[in-house]
Amino acid sequence: MVQKFGSLTAGAMDPYVNRERANQGKTKTGRSFQTFLLGVLFRTDLFFLAAGFLLGRAVIITSLTPFVLPFFATVFWMKRKKRWADSLAVLAGGLTLSVGQAFYGLLALLIFLAGRQIMTAFHRAHEERWLPALVLIAGILVRLLCQAAFTLNLVWTDVLTAGAEASLSALVTLIFMQSVPLMSTRVNHKLFRNEEIICFVILISSVLAGTIGWHVYDLSVDHVLARYAVLLFAYAGGAAIGSTVGVVIGLILGMASVTSLYQMSLLAFSGVLGGLLKEAGKTGVAAGLLIATLLIGVYGGGYAGLGSEVIDSAAALILFLFTPKSLIRQMASFIPGTREYQAEQQQYVRKLRDVTVGRVEQFSGLFQTLAKSFYPPAEEDRPDDDLFLSKVTAKTCQNCFKKESCWVKNFEQTQHLMLELREESRKGNRDENAHLHRLWREHCSKADKTMDVIRKEQGFSELQEKMRRNVKESRRLVADQLKGVSQVMGDFASEMKRERGLHEWQEEMILSKLNGVGLRVESIEIYNLESGAIDIEAVLPNDNYGACEKVIAPLLSDILGESIVVEKKQASDLPGGPSRVVFISARAYDLETGVATAARGGGFVSGDNYSLFEIGSKKYVLAISDGMGHGERADMESQDTLQLLKKVLKSGIHETLAIKSINSILSLRSTEEIYATLDLALIDLQNATSKFLKIGSNPSFIKRGGRVIMLDAGNLPIGIIRDFDVDVKTEQLKSGDLLIMMSDGIFDAPKHIENKEAWVKRKIKELQTNDPQEIADLLLEEVIRVGDGSIDDDMTVIAARISHHIPEWSAFSTDRGEKRFSRAE
Repeated sequence: MVQKFGSLTAGAMDPYVNRERANQGKTKTGRSFQTFLLGVLFRTDLFFLAAGFLLGRAVIITSLTPFVLPFFATVFWMKRKKRWADSLAVLAGGLTLSVGQAFYGLLALLIFLAGRQIMTAFHRAHEERWLPALVLIAGILVRLLCQAAFTLNLVWTDVLTAGAEASLSALVTLIFMQSVPLMSTRVNHKLFRNEEIICFVILISSVLAGTIGWHVYDLSVDHVLARYAVLLFAYAGGAAIGSTVGVVIGLILGMASVTSLYQMSLLAFSGVLGGLLKEAGKTGVAAGLLIATLLIGVYGGGYAGLGSEVIDSAAALILFLFTPKSLIRQMASFIPGTREYQAEQQQYVRKLRDVTVGRVEQFSGLFQTLAKSFYPPAEEDRPDDDLFLSKVTAKTCQNCFKKESCWVKNFEQTQHLMLELREESRKGNRDENAHLHRLWREHCSKADKTMDVIRKEQGFSELQEKMRRNVKESRRLVADQLKGVSQVMGDFASEMKRERGLHEWQEEMILSKLNGVGLRVESIEIYNLESGAIDIEAVLPNDNYGACEKVIAPLLSDILGESIVVEKKQASDLPGGPSRVVFISARAYDLETGVATAARGGGFVSGDNYSLFEIGSKKYVLAISDGMGHGERADMESQDTLQLLKKVLKSGIHETLAIKSINSILSLRSTEEIYATLDLALIDLQNATSKFLKIGSNPSFIKRGGRVIMLDAGNLPIGIIRDFDVDVKTEQLKSGDLLIMMSDGIFDAPKHIENKEAWVKRKIKELQTNDPQEIADLLLEEVIRVGDGSIDDDMTVIAARISHHIPEWSAFSTDRGEKRFSRAE
């Protein structure tokens, strides 16, 4: 027996959740320390001071200093409050190297400030556009002036050197403008591009170049820090990032010191090995550095220098091992392609989704409140007899000499007679009750005038009552629509709340099962494992794209214990690229339909119209509407009814509310007596439950084997009355059932037959076919034959047969004797 698997979500993931909670508790102290450290580095401006000091010392190719001017340009472009302190740090760093280097830095600062003052006078806006060009010009002038000041003569090689250094400075300016702002606490975004990461690595390499020549006992500070940086990036970003960082840092350090050129190979090899071994944790990354040190160290300095290389690597490893994992995880969250980076993206999307859901829920609540406010109050019909009599007496009895006699001495008799006259006027029977008129004439001295006023006031009263009913119905229509919109928005918010759950264990098991039978599947993502609502997305290589329906869907059906089908396939835009396929739960039942129609007199325009459509992927709607009368007007009425029905149901509004809304719309839009019937069947293809709504329509019939069941309801046609309760009948269908729906042209056609229900049931029972189209054609043909070939009314019949869904490719078991996983594990 196939054991199901999809519901093991909570139990299997408890260890994962507990582990995450434990990690959160352990890292709370680390995060506090990390926050303190970052505050010290950036809020006290320590990083920029240290970076400026080291960049002032950085020299490449024995004499070029292409980092001083770019740093000045960047800090002044950022308009930092402590830019003068950062500039003095550069001068202090150059002074520790030589007086000439400090002089170069001071001259570069002065020329840059002068050039910047000139440029801002003409082009104050878009400083980032002309800043690299200014650095290029200033770099050439500074180098030529320094060379002339110290050597007193210039040769053409000095000009070439100045041009090369200035060009490199302009390029470094572009890099610093991308990377230095990343270290500012004012930067809000946390997801960086690959270009920004590389620029940041170049910035770190430039800063490390300022440590060349520093030694602590036998340790080379530049080597230790470079290897430490490679270890961090390899552990955070993997082999690709580790090797890239190793090449960049090694290249710049090699340009600064030719004797350290082989360090590029050591750092790059360390980054590759450390990234490949990162799954083993810090131990694996450390092993990668040690292996690279032993191999490349022998190549670079021989056995004599191997000891110092190992000591430098050991110092870097100590720093790496004492680095908190939380800091490395945060560092990994900035690197594209890492799990932490994807988690940051998902967190951003989740926050955006939560905000959107909150707004949608607010709008849903707003529409719900508006709907309640628009519903007419449940007031009892209060008699307005007193108001009516006061209006009549104001126009007739106010100046009458018998006023006191009628309304003081004979109050009850006068009131009774006038109300009787009002009732007679309401019914329209003015001349039928002669006895009432005779009594009134004997009682009132202005009998004729009073009766005329009563008739007029009654007419005004009826008109006002009709207007009140229209307003009341309009308010109810608006309230129903607002309630429906609120419901749809609430459902939409609930769907948006659904997110990819924690199904890593199940994803790995499904992936191993598929790979175990020789299918190459790159990844599996489970979004829902609820029975009947399974949602799985798979990434497949291009060569397995055609195996979705034939192999993968049957295998998933066998694994999950229910039928799975392909909902959507999205091929890659790139040739040979991976494709995405979405697998969902298959519907449990299929529906096959057939329709036969005929217009009155064999014409082309029929007052009957029908509609067959799906709501989502699990519900099917069959509807017939018959407009009153014949011809184009009846055709228009039935078409409008079905179009409204289709749009309202597809919007997500409940079917009962949809019928009431359509009834209100059709009854309010026209004053003419134009009505339409509606015969609606809503079939759930997941459990075969069917709802029938019959609005002025004929009975429907269900043929189940040799038995025929009739379904009927007593609702009036749409538009006749404005406020009614829709009678919904529910019926549980079974596989093999035949559903027959028909308009009154079919049902009422046999004129000479008294018991039409029995006749239709007998004809359906006598049918020898189960094909829906043949059934519809045979019933229409039989009705026309009984009517001697005449078609006195529009005729429509719909037949539908429900059956169990059978997938095109059946599932086969992958059980080879191993223990099957189940949902209960």
